[in-house]
Amino acid sequence: MTLARSEQIDLNATPYYHVMNRCVRRSFLCGFDELTQKDYSHRKAWIVDRLKYLANIFAIKICAYAIMSNHYHVVLYVEDKVAENWSEEEIIHRWSAIFPNDAKENKHLKKKVQLWKERLTSISWFMRCLNEKIARNVNKEDDTAGRFWEGRFKSQALLDEGALLSAMVYVDLNPVRAGIAETPEASEFTSIYERIQHISKQLKVNKPKSIKQLKREKADIYNNLAQPKSLVPFSNISKDHSHAIDFKLIDYLELVDYTGRVIRDDKEAGSIPEYLAPILTRLQFNPPSWISLVKNLGKSFAHAVGSEILLLNFGKEGRKGLKGITQAKKSYIADHVA
Repeated sequence: MTLARSEQIDLNATPYYHVMNRCVRRSFLCGFDELTQKDYSHRKAWIVDRLKYLANIFAIKICAYAIMSNHYHVVLYVEDKVAENWSEEEIIHRWSAIFPNDAKENKHLKKKVQLWKERLTSISWFMRCLNEKIARNVNKEDDTAGRFWEGRFKSQALLDEGALLSAMVYVDLNPVRAGIAETPEASEFTSIYERIQHISKQLKVNKPKSIKQLKREKADIYNNLAQPKSLVPFSNISKDHSHAIDFKLIDYLELVDYTGRVIRDDKEAGSIPEYLAPILTRLQFNPPSWISLVKNLGKSFAHAVGSEILLLNFGKEGRKGLKGITQAKKSYIADHVA
């Protein structure tokens, strides 16, 4: 059952959302199309650049992203409280950066400012400004008209810390799961690739380090490294950011590395490495169910991801058709409440 967008996105429930959109007919319109033998890979950079541009304007930040050949995934964080402190001038400046004609000689500017402020915290408007711009650029390049995107974007509310981290890992490992890249550090047009590149440059190495190599560095080195300004940082660094994910960067890298190797080799999880068990326990996950959760995040859950009780609470207030209770029971530690 399809939920109205207003019911899918509820900032009172969570500020974190996993969103996804596909090209029309699932065609390879952002990569190499075997049917036409045309390469559209340069369009992936268009999407990344547009995402970052909009994140600088909206009160919406990027936690993770993956741009694939015929679809993309993004994990977003809505900073609605930050927008509360914006002045009228700042709101007008931000909105005009996207719609420059809206503020010109507008007799009802005062009334419009509040509307623009609301839209600048809206994921629906963020996605609209992303998709419409990319579609126009594609149609111009192809000298054609018509739809580029398959339809409305899909969204999942990420109801707890475990849901957020599992969605980020799921997104960052999209190229590995698709067999396009062997490792996260080779997965171009993803946030994990950007994070590793950023670290490697600061360590002044000629070639970006693998996660395996990064793990050999002293743990405290990560406390002195800047993280990409275009991405929501992990908690060991919070400079220049109004918000940080309450998780260590090195722990996230290790989680992505292990999960990616298991998925790439198409093996069962088996015994979880000793160093990962505390991480998964902290996230309130049953370690043996972790791989299954990441592999099936898009299939096992629909409009929300989280523990059983949080899913049930999210399903109240008229939200029907929620999915994922069975997977949540398997994945989360039984006494997890929130």
